[in-house]
Amino acid sequence: MSLSKTFRIFAIGGAHVDRRGRMTADFVPGASIPGTMREDVGGGVFNAVRTAVRRGAVATLMSVRGGDGAGLRVAEAIAAEGIRDASAVFLDRATPSYTALLDRHGDVVAALADMELYELAFPRQMRRSKIREELLRADAIFADANLPAAALERLATAAEGMPFFAVAISPAKVVRLARVLPALDCLFMNRREAAALVTDGEATAFEDGAGLAAALSARGLRRGVISDGPRPALFFDGEKRWTLTPPKPRRIADVTGAGDALAGATAAALVAGCDFPQAVREGAAAAMLAVEAQGAAPFLGESEFSAALALVPSAVEMR
Repeated sequence: MSLSKTFRIFAIGGAHVDRRGRMTADFVPGASIPGTMREDVGGGVFNAVRTAVRRGAVATLMSVRGGDGAGLRVAEAIAAEGIRDASAVFLDRATPSYTALLDRHGDVVAALADMELYELAFPRQMRRSKIREELLRADAIFADANLPAAALERLATAAEGMPFFAVAISPAKVVRLARVLPALDCLFMNRREAAALVTDGEATAFEDGAGLAAALSARGLRRGVISDGPRPALFFDGEKRWTLTPPKPRRIADVTGAGDALAGATAAALVAGCDFPQAVREGAAAAMLAVEAQGAAPFLGESEFSAALALVPSAVEMR
């Protein structure tokens, strides 16, 4: 489906160097494993919003970065996506980075996030008049939990009345969103992140997916998407709940960024006027293409996207 409505998204959050080491032999804890290292520009909200742009959005991104070579790469990547860059540059700081180690099947074994600048700079950025100016131009706002809790709360207040989407990022960071859940139009998370959010940071297992959705709803979240890798995703809107079984990728290149692609494509469809189950189907198609691609943001040509969407089954409403 082609999204015909033009809409503007203001995104704020992570845009940084993304390193992924892929092992070519079985993972053995404590051992040196042969493999290859790939370096791109990523970040939760950047990955999500560039997917939204590839589905028809017009976007502005506000992030923070250092005055180093990595920061220059980030700026070039934002420009290459046709996204207007409203980021702040700190010449005496290092650009944040994320380094993931993937096993030979493409699954994350461990990851390290070096993101001190986000902690230091984002709260101050929220006081810029630029925020108010960008919100006046936007049809929707997209953020991620790379922002500290205080910055997210200030953003939620400034964006009151606007469609507000968020990406959870990790079990450790998703708790930053706890106090802004009622302000969100949709939160995108995986099962471990959802569990951490409702158990105050302890990512304990929830046997009942519907119970997890109910716990999130009780905390004020109206709408959410809970992905679970190759297993069925659960999503809810108020009292309504659905499951959707993601299509099996035709090949697995890299699972990094699949959740961000799901978030970006789903949000784009929602802002363009799709109903929630159809929007999540579009997100699942983008996530499959992300898993099949090298890099966190897949190519979304109309024919390729339509072919992927045809592989996504209809959502099943839970009774």
